[in-house]
Amino acid sequence: MAKKEMEVVKGLDLERYMGRWYEIASFPSFFQPKDGVNTRATYKLNSDGTVHVLNETWSNGKRSSIEGTAYKANPNSDEAKLKVKFYLPPFLPIIPVVGNYWVLFVDDQYQFALIGEPTRKYLWILCRKTHLEDEIYNQLVEKAKEEGYDVSKLHKTPQSDPPPPGEEGPQDTKGFWWFKSLFGK
Repeated sequence: MAKKEMEVVKGLDLERYMGRWYEIASFPSFFQPKDGVNTRATYKLNSDGTVHVLNETWSNGKRSSIEGTAYKANPNSDEAKLKVKFYLPPFLPIIPVVGNYWVLFVDDQYQFALIGEPTRKYLWILCRKTHLEDEIYNQLVEKAKEEGYDVSKLHKTPQSDPPPPGEEGPQDTKGFWWFKSLFGK
């Protein structure tokens, strides 16, 4: 049976959505280290209305990051369906990898969000803080289930409190884990 069309947020206030979000849980994906912790995303609005995306994760004590650009899939729609474009690998040849980023839910205070995409292979639960109350977490999981996701695949991301600072500390080659994982090494 065909799954129903996913409901996405309408009228997302991009400015309020900007800033840092911590990954509380996600479907494990090939482009994140299996042992990644403190995974987070930081969004900044560009002057042309696109969004600068910085994804960071820590693996074996080293910070890995990758940057990209997000933009509305259809500028004339009020649905929160974004495309995110990453350049990969971070050296030549430059291959843009484009993914879908659909905001399925965000609360009125823009403190937690549920992100999915049309194939339902990827799912993220994000929060402004490193910890999300169980009650809210369970509501988001329930929402994902209603939208046709197999929530048994959700994996909680360990977050330390306080979170690690940004650019400092030993760094993995920028985006290298992503490159390695593309080839399954």
